[in-house]
Amino acid sequence: MSFFDDDEETAARPSSRAPRRPVGERPAGASPRQPRPRPRRPQHAGPSGIDQHTLMVRRRVAFGVAIVLLIVIVLLVNGCLKSEKQQSLKTYNREVGAIAQESDAQVANPLFAELTGAASKSALDVEQKVDELLKQAQTLATRAKALSVPGEMASAQRDLLLALDLRVEGMSKLTELLPSALGGQAKQASTKIAGDMEIFLASDVIYSQRVAPLIQQTLAAGGVTGLTTASTRFLPNIGWLEAATVLSRVTGQTSSSSSQTGVQPGHHGSALKGVSVGTTALEPEPAFNHINAGSNPTFSVTVEDAGEFSETDVKVEVTVTAEGKKITASHVINTTEPGKTATVEIPIPGVPLGVPAKVEAHVLPVPGETNHEDTLDTFLSIFGQ
Repeated sequence: MSFFDDDEETAARPSSRAPRRPVGERPAGASPRQPRPRPRRPQHAGPSGIDQHTLMVRRRVAFGVAIVLLIVIVLLVNGCLKSEKQQSLKTYNREVGAIAQESDAQVANPLFAELTGAASKSALDVEQKVDELLKQAQTLATRAKALSVPGEMASAQRDLLLALDLRVEGMSKLTELLPSALGGQAKQASTKIAGDMEIFLASDVIYSQRVAPLIQQTLAAGGVTGLTTASTRFLPNIGWLEAATVLSRVTGQTSSSSSQTGVQPGHHGSALKGVSVGTTALEPEPAFNHINAGSNPTFSVTVEDAGEFSETDVKVEVTVTAEGKKITASHVINTTEPGKTATVEIPIPGVPLGVPAKVEAHVLPVPGETNHEDTLDTFLSIFGQ
């Protein structure tokens, strides 16, 4: 037994810990427990701590600004495209006008100045000069083909090239006839030159009635106003269409009735046997002919030598009159034989479409001819595509 043991039991020391209460049991005298309020949830915020409402407002503002910017950009682009289109139309009009004026100044004017009184000049010099002018005409035609053509000007460009090509064709034929005109066959050559001069007239008609109006219409449709299209006139006057005038101007000679002294006595003359366009044979008035050949029809004219002798240089004319315009073209038949027919092709450029027109075909008298009854026919027509 320990020194400190005694007979009494050592008293148990009270525990310093309070006894644990069962879960849910309230201490005696405590008031009922109130539920604890839940903490408020914070609103969702954007990446930068911006609440959802502010973010939506900013997005709508940004969307509106984007729409406005898009509209402004579209308007600017459309304005630039319209300005570029108008500039291309103006440039084309200016370049066509320059070519037209150069054709007059650098080809037509010097050509007819050279032809007038050519017999008093060196034939070789005249032929050489005309050949140089032909090359200049070819250069202008080539330049026209290389133009930058706006799509809206396609029709005007096509007619421009036709007009310039006709001038080249007329110049080529003229260079072939000049040696004869300045040699011993002035009269025969003058008749052919007069016929070829109508090629120049056709080019003038195409330009004035097709090229210039089409350019002006396209400029107006594109919103371009206040601009004119330069005109051109290759043939200085219609006197060059007469063989006697050509003979007089080129050689200084005159053609008179005394030249018919070599005509054999007997019946001389020609008869117009028929006119057609393509497969359409024209019927004389009062019949009405519908001709579907476009605005540049080609007339096939059949002529018979109704006399007793062969004839030379028989001239055939076709004239179309419509809307106050009168367009004439001709062709010369070199030789006809008695009782036989010959057919010539005569193109007429720039015929108005869809309107009544009068077509006249005429075989001009030959030396010694006295009966002109069957040399002229008139046809009422309307031209379409």
